[in-house]
Amino acid sequence: MAGRAREIKGGLKQAAGKLIGDEGLEAEGRAQKAAGKAERKTSGTYHKAKGSIKRGVGDVIDSPTLEAEGEAEKLRGKLERA
Repeated sequence: MAGRAREIKGGLKQAAGKLIGDEGLEAEGRAQKAAGKAERKTSGTYHKAKGSIKRGVGDVIDSPTLEAEGEAEKLRGKLERA
């Protein structure tokens, strides 16, 4: 969630800089927005992979609970990447 917050703050800062004609503020906002997006995508990929592994292990050891936890983690990753 921190990545999304950074992305939103960066977008607001970028828009404010553009509105008042401050190129430095606009560039800072653009950079902050890009960093937030990268953070969000990286975190989402991690959770998606972790969920896939957990689900696979649950399948191998025949644990419906672990499979469900893995699927939930995988979905969390997909949501973070969106």
